[in-house]
Amino acid sequence: MILVTGGAGFIGANFVLDWLAAGDEPVINVDKLTYAGNIDSLHPHRYDLRHIFIQGDIGDRKLVSDLLQNYRPRAIVHFAAESHVDRSIHGPDDFIRTNILGTFHLLEAARIYWSGLPQPTHDGFRFLHVSTDEVFGSAAETDPPFAESARYQPNSPYSASKAASDHLVRAWHHTYGLPILITNCSNNYGPYQFPEKLIPLCIQNALAGKSLPIYGDGMQIRDWLYVKDHCSALRRVLQAGQPGETYNVGGWNEMANLDVVSTICQVLDELRPRPDGKSYTAQISFVKDRPGHDRRYAIDADKIRRELDWEPVETFDNAIRKTVGWYLDNKDWVENVTSGGYRNWMQQQYGT
Repeated sequence: MILVTGGAGFIGANFVLDWLAAGDEPVINVDKLTYAGNIDSLHPHRYDLRHIFIQGDIGDRKLVSDLLQNYRPRAIVHFAAESHVDRSIHGPDDFIRTNILGTFHLLEAARIYWSGLPQPTHDGFRFLHVSTDEVFGSAAETDPPFAESARYQPNSPYSASKAASDHLVRAWHHTYGLPILITNCSNNYGPYQFPEKLIPLCIQNALAGKSLPIYGDGMQIRDWLYVKDHCSALRRVLQAGQPGETYNVGGWNEMANLDVVSTICQVLDELRPRPDGKSYTAQISFVKDRPGHDRRYAIDADKIRRELDWEPVETFDNAIRKTVGWYLDNKDWVENVTSGGYRNWMQQQYGT
């Protein structure tokens, strides 16, 4: 079996669902269930004996050590992290605590567990750390995409905390020999994403008749990766990645935020037209840009394609239609996660 941290969050939950759909290997799923962790995302496996859910903090080293000793997983897939840039600007403490200290405690528990494993289990163990392209900082319009060897230049408390966790994971490999793998992915989208992020936020606000807030001029460029493609990449890295290596995972879909929102509006115009017949683009509004907003992220995913024979199968146009359709069909899930705390956050951040 494998142990997954943060498996009730957006990418983690999709990974658990994907993993259990692809085979019979059980999953121990450890999640603290903060505001962005939602056990409802795992409802299809609520009574599945292959899915063992533990509510807990990766910073609780005794808990993690006990789970490792009791269940004896062959791999750890580490998603657990605070991940929203805006929240990190307003309150970086949780990002330092979870992303840096939490990863440190997890690494130490994993190192001690791995050191005591017999052969060949010892050599087959893997620690897969899931990170972000934001650690590379902002690229100029004419710059080539970031390769795995690019210099780290994080510009927000979030990306700085993820950069620190990447460095810790790498150090535990070079110092102690822990067989680690690191992936740096571009912006994910798809089902079960907490609606503070751009795509689900715009879908929800559009349907509610609210403004669609876009920072600055909306020309910030991101590479967009469908979450199910990301999950298949992680399975491939866990299967064939070389210990100590880093793999960029990208969608080959660089788009400006304004274009992303306009595409969402076009899909909604078709699938759920406004009663007045107008386009949802009429709801687009521009708000003050956030501090230190990176202008462009671009990721070079040639290495994983070349060495592990992986590349995304979804185009943005196809996957964004699937994503919009999922949110239209799962309003109950959205309503359950958008609590009073979420509404207070929206008021604070966007004044809506």
